[in-house]
Amino acid sequence: MTRVIDGTGNDGGTTGRLARVADAVRWEARSVGRAARAAVRGPGRERDLLVQSLKAALAALLAWLVAQVWLGDPMALMAPWVALVLVQATVYSSLVTGARQFAAICIGALVASGAQAVTDDTTGALALSLPVLVLLSNWSRFGDQGIYAATTAVFTIASGTVSAEAVGHRLGQAALGAVIGVAVNALVLPPVHLRDVRENLAALAREAGEVLSAVAGDLREGEWDAQTAVGRLNAAQRLQDRLDALRSARGWSRESMRLTSGMLRTLHRAPTEALPSEDEDERLGRITGHVMALTRSLAVAADEERSPAPPDPEVLRAYGKLLELLGDSCRAEADRLLGEENPGDPLLDRRTEAAMRDLHTRLQEGLTQEAGQGPARTAVLGTLVLQAENLWADLDPEARGR
Repeated sequence: MTRVIDGTGNDGGTTGRLARVADAVRWEARSVGRAARAAVRGPGRERDLLVQSLKAALAALLAWLVAQVWLGDPMALMAPWVALVLVQATVYSSLVTGARQFAAICIGALVASGAQAVTDDTTGALALSLPVLVLLSNWSRFGDQGIYAATTAVFTIASGTVSAEAVGHRLGQAALGAVIGVAVNALVLPPVHLRDVRENLAALAREAGEVLSAVAGDLREGEWDAQTAVGRLNAAQRLQDRLDALRSARGWSRESMRLTSGMLRTLHRAPTEALPSEDEDERLGRITGHVMALTRSLAVAADEERSPAPPDPEVLRAYGKLLELLGDSCRAEADRLLGEENPGDPLLDRRTEAAMRDLHTRLQEGLTQEAGQGPARTAVLGTLVLQAENLWADLDPEARGR
């Protein structure tokens, strides 16, 4: 392999690596800038992260002031440490995490004290206690808090104070930090993740509409081939990531209201807008499945090795018109979920129904004309029409009765 050296004696490969590092730094800087602007601009995920971070810092500071300044405890480090990590994404998770962490800290302090009493040597106590505690940290009952048993043991033994009084001080400070952390999280802007559900529902509908519109444009312009079809199929499959995000957001929304709904109503801070029904999740999930199935069938139809007779281009253009209308319906659904005032095209459903009937007519004509040439081409088109009907039925439930 030839190494390229420029006139100044620099290695070209090194220059290339430095350029990639510089590009990565610029990309990260732009990402930070976008996040900062989003946090300032209005409510959203970025502002939620900012609020939670500031709350964690506030909890740690309060715990330090109470433990060190007010109580004058020489072992005050434990309180802000625990308070800092207990400002979790929901109040419920803060309580669960706090209970697990406190149990781990108690076990770590007790085991460390016992090991120090048995060995009367710092190194020996560490060697005796750490293997047991690290193994115990993998116990599922501790969740991701088990490692605090081992770290507490290290702090306890390294400090050289393992008396009953010292252990009591540590456990008391851990309890104090837990109370302050949970209290700050519950009383100061309690995290309620309801907006994420609505935003993910709307984004799922809008992205499905974008996929359908892109496919429709390709069909109308006659640019449909195997490579294009695979690209659209991959875009449709990425909708699954958005669906997974929706399901995760739904779980967070349920958890964020546990133990807090009554408190929020008492403080007149309960959400004023009802959360979309979980039936909407199921319906948007079916729509996502129809879009993926539809693009998969089109990819098969465009593959000359798998489809013996792709549909007629004129019929595909008519199908593209139908998909464009279905894409508009998806975008209108996204606007409805976000509470947009603009209702969109009031005749959209009628136009979609007319396009569907026209396509059915073309399909029947194709069956009549090609009855003697084999059913393969009509079978492919029939599959596409059936999937479009399924999609339309979930976008417009009233269409099922027409």
